[in-house]
Amino acid sequence: MFEIYDSIATYITKDILNLNPSDKLYEVAHFFIYDTLKIFTLLTLIIFAVSFIRSYFPLEKTRKILSKHKAVAIPLAAILGIFTPFCSCSAVPMFIGFVEAGIPLGAAFAFLVSSPMVNEVALGLLFASFGFQVALAYVVFGVAVAIISGFFIEKLNPRHLIEDYVFELSFGEAEEKPMTFKERIEFAKNNVKDILRKISIYIIVAIGIGSFIHGYVPEEAIKSIMNSAGFLSVPMAVIIGVPLYSNSAGILPVIQALIDKGVPIGTALAFMMATTALSFPEFVILKQIMKPKLIAIFAGIVSVSIIIAGYLFNIIFGRV
Repeated sequence: MFEIYDSIATYITKDILNLNPSDKLYEVAHFFIYDTLKIFTLLTLIIFAVSFIRSYFPLEKTRKILSKHKAVAIPLAAILGIFTPFCSCSAVPMFIGFVEAGIPLGAAFAFLVSSPMVNEVALGLLFASFGFQVALAYVVFGVAVAIISGFFIEKLNPRHLIEDYVFELSFGEAEEKPMTFKERIEFAKNNVKDILRKISIYIIVAIGIGSFIHGYVPEEAIKSIMNSAGFLSVPMAVIIGVPLYSNSAGILPVIQALIDKGVPIGTALAFMMATTALSFPEFVILKQIMKPKLIAIFAGIVSVSIIIAGYLFNIIFGRV
């Protein structure tokens, strides 16, 4: 299938746009067209399949499962976060719902990290772009970051750093209505439309940035920057990533272009994790429900965990 996309990209850039294959602009246009076709096809298929499966497991069940299994709530919350289509900001309401339901704070924070950072869409795209090993490592390290963050938060017992009204809120329980097969198909189709409508512009911009990097940024320049940063390249990537705001699918084209140019995979994925798990918009929302001290603690724990994961990625894949 992707070979067809390569042929389409070549036809458009060479025969329709009349670009010379030896020009940098040809590389940029070809990369942009090919990646746009590939990523949107993968997104459509993955979102549809996962949405159909998710129709059997309403989000309300997540709260019920965690409230019934509090002894293993933190790892369970981190794993369940994989199957929820939230960005870092939209995960906050679920975080509040967990606190209101009496779920341990560590588990609520583990979900807050895992939900935006590790998701099935990014997993599918990573698998298609870099193979099974990288995709598996991404899930393992992402969940580990969420679990470690949750355990540290739970150990600190920051109840006094969360606004009192959060514990007094009552969301109630949503009624779970059984769905027919046709309704599940319709649900999946609508989910594809909704999610693509929300993230398409970000993905196109990211593909554009990735195309520019692929065509115009010399590989030697990227390697020079990485070599000058040396051992500090991973924490630098995390520091740069935190102020940005994106979801995993949106930032992945940039990550792919950076890796193609020689950026170590652990450094690139640490950057991706930082942009998705931590963001200033998320901090602004969290400011409404918790003290700045807790936000700083949360950001610090997650950042350090991501840095460690980045180094481990580089060690495992031979790019320190």
